[in-house]
Formats: sequence, C-alpha cells, structure tokens
Amino acid sequence: MHEKLRCYQKAVELAEELSKEVASWPRGFGYLADQLKRAMASVVLNIAEGNARKAHKERRRFFEIARASASEVSSCLDLSQAFGLIPAMRAIELKSQIEIISKMIWGLMRR
Repeated sequence: MHEKLRCYQKAVELAEELSKEVASWPRGFGYLADQLKRAMASVVLNIAEGNARKAHKERRRFFEIARASASEVSSCLDLSQAFGLIPAMRAIELKSQIEIISKMIWGLMRR
C-alpha cells in the first residue's frame, strides 16, 4: 500500500506544512497558493497511483508526473520568495524537502 511508502508520507507531511504556510499570505496571492497546493496534491496523488500500478511502464509514468509536479512546487516556492511571501531561509528549507521527495520518487521509478 502507498501509505507505507516513506516518500508518500513525506509528501503528505509537506502538503500539510505548505497548506499552513499559504494560510497567512495576504489577499491577492490566492492564485499562487492554489497552484502550490494543486502541484503538491499532484505529487501525493501520483505517488499513490503509481504505486498501485503493476506494469513497470505505467508505474514509471505516474512517478514521472509526480516528479514534474515536484518541480512545479519548487518553482512556486521560488515565486513565493520573489514576491516576498516567504523568507529566503524558509524557501530553502521547503525546497530542500521537495528535492528529497523528488529523489525518493526517482528511486521508486528505478524499481
């Protein structure tokens, strides 16, 4: 089951952390908060769906989508920092977490 994957667990934890982070953003940045949450949700959901697939090619496709969504999360964090919504050190911390998750997804793709 996908719930046992450390990668999945870390992704859910980060999704929770990001949701709390964007809750304090000022009005006018809802579009970026939504995009960030959608991208993070895509990471979580595609890890779960990829893990449920039996055929290697199908598994890999979902994990590739999860990794692409992880890149989108990272880009949203760059914009968040650029717009002054999160401090540089916090952005680095969050980007480090999504990078670890992305590397873990890469490991799943190689199985």
